[in-house]
Amino acid sequence: MYSLLSGLWKYTFQKDEFCILILGLDNAGKTTFLEQTKTKFNKNNKGINLNKITATVGLNIGKIDISGSRLMFWDLGGQEELQSLWDKYYAESHGIIYLIDSADKGRLEESKKAYDKMLSSEHLSTVPLLILANKQDIPDCLTVLDVKQVFHDESASVETRDCMIRSASALTGQGVNEGIEWMVKSVQRNPYRPPREKAIT
Repeated sequence: MYSLLSGLWKYTFQKDEFCILILGLDNAGKTTFLEQTKTKFNKNNKGINLNKITATVGLNIGKIDISGSRLMFWDLGGQEELQSLWDKYYAESHGIIYLIDSADKGRLEESKKAYDKMLSSEHLSTVPLLILANKQDIPDCLTVLDVKQVFHDESASVETRDCMIRSASALTGQGVNEGIEWMVKSVQRNPYRPPREKAIT
């Protein structure tokens, strides 16, 4: 009887936990995306003023519960000197959300360079990858097709994983729900990176 009740308790109150890295250059909108995600998926999260977010120095953490799982987000600083710290988190991650500032055409190649270096890590060879062409609310920004032509030429490094490129505006919330829903389905079905020990809700 005890084992039955124990199993029922674990089924009811414990969730598979997945760690998702949010990466990209500084000012790509990573922290805004995280805050928007927390507001949309956590009923009690009041959020902060998205127009007052400053550059991340170090790490921001957030979590949401969705579709029977818990997603833990690690939003890492994107300044060049902080990118060297990204790989310290790769082995523990289950998915990557890579944000591109679609309005900053002058830094597109710089973002691609950071992206290529990230993808070269063997720790990330099988984790799902969501690329977001962010800041679509800004006139004359790069389109998803523009971004795809630059970022989706690494067929050898994405063939073993789920990969998606979507448009988004972290500021307005456009594309946030769809991106998160795609990511949770991808990490749940990924046989190569099982969830962390179950989290108690």
